[in-house]
Amino acid sequence: MGGSLGLALRRAGVAPIRGVDPDAQALEEAARLGAVDTTTTSIAEGVAGAASVVIAAPVPRIPDLAREVFGHAPADCLVTDIGSAKRAVVDALSADERVRFVGGHPICGGEQCGVGFAREDLFNGATWFLTPTSETRPDLYERAHSLVAATGAVPTAISAGVHDRLMALVSHVPHVLASALIDQAANTAPEGREALRSAGPSFDDLTRVAGSNPPLWADILLANRAALVETLDEYRERLDVIAAAVMAGDRGAVESFFAQAADARDRLRAVQRAQDAVDPWDVTAVIPDQPGTVSDIATALGHAHINIRDLVLHPGPPGGVGELVLRIGGAEDARAAAAMIRDRGYTVWAAPA
Repeated sequence: MGGSLGLALRRAGVAPIRGVDPDAQALEEAARLGAVDTTTTSIAEGVAGAASVVIAAPVPRIPDLAREVFGHAPADCLVTDIGSAKRAVVDALSADERVRFVGGHPICGGEQCGVGFAREDLFNGATWFLTPTSETRPDLYERAHSLVAATGAVPTAISAGVHDRLMALVSHVPHVLASALIDQAANTAPEGREALRSAGPSFDDLTRVAGSNPPLWADILLANRAALVETLDEYRERLDVIAAAVMAGDRGAVESFFAQAADARDRLRAVQRAQDAVDPWDVTAVIPDQPGTVSDIATALGHAHINIRDLVLHPGPPGGVGELVLRIGGAEDARAAAAMIRDRGYTVWAAPA
C-alpha cells in the first residue's frame, strides 16, 4: 500500500517523496519502481523536515511509530496512517498527540502484498476515510484532505468509532466468514468425497479473501475486537433465523430472506455505478481559529454522505475568524451542507463554483 501511495503522489506531482522502512531490500524495490525519491532505514532521518508523514504499518505498531515521528518531525508536520482499525489508534494517543494526527484508511487493496505489486491507480475513485478528532488542527486536516485527494481517492470524514463499525460490517466479518466457509469445506468429506473438489465459481468468489495475510488480519481483528464481536453476534442471529425458517418449511420466510438480499445487492450496484456528473458548488463558512472546528464540520458532512471534493482553509489572525471553503457536488448536497453548518452556529453561504 505504501508503494502504491508513493506512485499515486508522484503522478500528482507531489515531491520529494521519502521512503522509510527497516527492510533495505523493500526500499531498493520502491526506488526502482519510482515510488520514492530517496530512502532511509532511519525514522529520524526520514521525517526530518517533512510536511506530511503517512504510516503504513500493522495497526498495533501505529501509535508507537506515530510517537517516534512526533519526536523527530517538525511541529507543523501532519501525521496520518492507512490502518484498517481507527479507535484503538486514536485511544492510544494523548490529546496533545491527536492535534497533529489524522487517522486515515483507504478502502481499496489487492490480494497480493509487497511493494512489487504497487499500482499508481490503486486509489482512483476509492473512498478514503479520515477520522479527525476535536483536537485536530484545522490546517493539518486540510493538508490530510488535499493529500488524499491527490491520490485520486475520495476523502470522507467520519468518527473513529463509526469507521470501525462500518469496517466490521463490510470488511472484517466478511473475511472471517470467507475463512470459515473454506475451512469447513476443506475439513468436510461426505462419504469420503472432498468438498473442495466440488466447489464451483460462486464458492471461489465467496472465499477469495480467505487467502489474505494471516498475521495482518490477526492484527486487524484484534484491534477492532469490540465492533467485530458485536457484528458476528448479529450474523449469528441472522443465520439462526434462516435456519429456523428452513427447518419449519416456511417458504415465505425463505423467499423473503433472499428477496431482501437481492434488493440490497441491487442498491449496492446502483451506488457503485453512480457517476457524480453534477456541477460543483462552493460552500463557504466563517469559522473561529481553533482546533476541532474543521474536523467537526467535515465529520458531520461525512456522516450525512455528503462528499467534500475539495477543501480550502483561509485562516484568520490568531484568535480571530477565517473562511472554510468546501467544494460540493450539486446544488442539493451543497444546500444540505450549508444547512448543517448553519445549524452548528456558523455563518455560511453556498453558490455555484
